[in-house]
Amino acid sequence: MTKQTLFENIRRKASFLCVGLDTDLQKIPPHLLKEDDPIFAFNKAIIDATAPYCIAYKPNLAFYECYGVNGWMAFEKTVRYVREHYPDQFIIADAKRGDIGNTSAMYARTFFEETEVDALTIAPYMGEDSVTPFLGYAGKWVILLALTSNKGSHDFQLTDDACGEKLFERVLRKSQQWGNDEQMMYVVGATQGRMFEDIRRIAPNHFLLVPGVGAQGGSLEEVCRYGMNKTCGLIVNSSRAILYADRTEAFAEAARREAQAVQEQMARYLDEYL
Repeated sequence: MTKQTLFENIRRKASFLCVGLDTDLQKIPPHLLKEDDPIFAFNKAIIDATAPYCIAYKPNLAFYECYGVNGWMAFEKTVRYVREHYPDQFIIADAKRGDIGNTSAMYARTFFEETEVDALTIAPYMGEDSVTPFLGYAGKWVILLALTSNKGSHDFQLTDDACGEKLFERVLRKSQQWGNDEQMMYVVGATQGRMFEDIRRIAPNHFLLVPGVGAQGGSLEEVCRYGMNKTCGLIVNSSRAILYADRTEAFAEAARREAQAVQEQMARYLDEYL
């Protein structure tokens, strides 16, 4: 999917919502555990309910790989279902890969040749040769970790070098030598607030994948005020607040209402800031 197509989808739906498919068998409605593939059954219902209100889905691979081959099969079925029934959706594999070059090349083959995802999250801290193997696929996106929402982000990402440059700022500047804003995005946590201004000074045109709105307490209004650019430039993820809005047989309808409420907020912010 191109940057222009992604922006057109955002404008058409008045939404930049990504639904994170962090599917946990201990949290899904108990009646689904009787299904042959409870992960896929849950995902399918969530996707059907939320597709009108979002522009992307983000399966988190940890929630699939922990179940071995059955989990991986549920991930592949989920991706195929979105591709077949909602082809305008942007699919992000949240796998946070990143290793020496030949290993990264194999990871790239896994996700960009063997599955039909549009994008993959990458940890850039091993440097250029760990990232560039993912950048060689036309129409595919690399999403680099830049500044995350977790408490531990202060341990390394916000530390300064001798010149006063923070590590996340170095990642943003250096990585732009490897790829451009038509193939590369950055993960920036919603809890970082006004630091989106610093991000935009360094990377004004890139899309940002923004987790941390909802259950993690990030402010959607702050994200939009400080992070939105002329092509929106934001894909804001919500997982638990939508997935687990209800644990009864009405879970999909509850997820639909939650996604619609977020989309309505986003429509207002698009009008205000775009």
